Amino acid sequence: MKMNVLSLVTLALGFIERAAAHPGMRRVLEDLSSIAKRQASSVAATELIGDLATLPDSALSPPGAAIKSILLGSGTAEDLSTTYTAPGQLGSSKCRNDTCCVWKYVADTMASAFKDSSGQCTELARQAIRMGFHDAGTWSKSEGGGGANGAIVLAGDWTRSENRGLEDIAVQMSVWYAQYHPYGAGMADLVQMGATVAAVTCPLGPRVRSFVGRPDSSAPDPEGRLPEVTDSAEELVALFADKTISLGELIALVGAHTVSRQRFVDPSKAGAPQDTSPGVWDVSFYNETISTPPPPGVFVFQSDLALARYPASEGFWSAFSNPANDQAAWAASYATAYVHLSVLGVEHINNLTECTGVLPLRNTQAP
Repeated sequence: MKMNVLSLVTLALGFIERAAAHPGMRRVLEDLSSIAKRQASSVAATELIGDLATLPDSALSPPGAAIKSILLGSGTAEDLSTTYTAPGQLGSSKCRNDTCCVWKYVADTMASAFKDSSGQCTELARQAIRMGFHDAGTWSKSEGGGGANGAIVLAGDWTRSENRGLEDIAVQMSVWYAQYHPYGAGMADLVQMGATVAAVTCPLGPRVRSFVGRPDSSAPDPEGRLPEVTDSAEELVALFADKTISLGELIALVGAHTVSRQRFVDPSKAGAPQDTSPGVWDVSFYNETISTPPPPGVFVFQSDLALARYPASEGFWSAFSNPANDQAAWAASYATAYVHLSVLGVEHINNLTECTGVLPLRNTQAP
C-alpha cells in the first residue's frame, strides 16, 4: 500500500542519505531499503475475494474499485478527513433515501459509548473491536461458510467459549439493532461499524474506511476457526492464510491488542492489559510484547510472543514498533488489513456502500 511504502521506505532512505559519506554502509542500507519495500508491499491481500475476484474493472462500483485497490495494496485504507452530515432526522424521508444517514446516528451513538470521561476508549470499545474480528474471522477459503454476517449476535455465537468476554457488547449490539434496524441498519454492518468506530474513538486510533451493505445471517457459523492464545506462529500463519490474510496483515491486526485486557487466559490476573497504555491506540504493544521481562502488570499472550519471534515477522514487527514512524506504518497497515477482514465471506463486495464520513475524526492526542 502506498502509505506503507512511504512510511517504511522513507525511514530507510533517510538512513541512506546520512550514510552517503560511507560507501560500505551505504550499500548495506540500500539492501535494507530494498527489503523494506518488499515488506511494505506485502502488507496486502494475497488474492482477491468475493465478486472482486471475477468482475472486470469496468464493472466495478466506486466502493468495489476502492476495496479492490486496498486489497491489492495500491489504495489507501485510511480516510482522515471525509465528513458526513445527515440530510435529515432519523426516520425522515431524506434520511431514508440516503444509505449513510442511519449510520451517522449509529456512529455517534457508538462513539459516546466507546469513550470514557478521560478521553480513553472503554471496555465496550475493546469488546467491539474484538467482536469485529470474531464475526468476520469464521470464514474459511478452503471450507466456506462464516464471515462478516452478524451471526455472532443473531445466531448467539457470542455464547461459545471462543467468544468469552464479548457478553457486554453482544447485549449492546442487540439493543442498537432493535433501535436502528427499523431504519435499515443490519447486524453484520453494526458489528463491523462498531469495530471501526471503536478503533478511531481510541486516542491515536486509525480511521479505517468503512462500508455497509453486508447480508445478515441468523444461522450459526462454523466453530474452531478463530485463533487461540496457545497457537504457534506456524499455526497462526496457516489459519490466516486460509482466510487470504497475509503475514504482514496478521501482524498489523494483532496490534489491536494494544487496547485489550485479558480476563480468561489467567483468571487470577483478570483485567491485565497487553501493554501499559490499554486506553490508547499506540505501538507500545509491539515493544512490550518482546521486552524481557515485560513491564509490571502487562500480560503477554503466548501466541503474540510466538508471532513476534517468528523469523519472517521481524521486519514487520520492527517497522510497526519503531517510534520514528510515528505509528504511520502500523496505522496504514492495520487499516488495509481491517478492510480486508471486514469483507471476509461477503460474496457481493461490489454492492457495498462507503460510509466512512460518519466516523468520528481521528484523535491525534493521547490523554
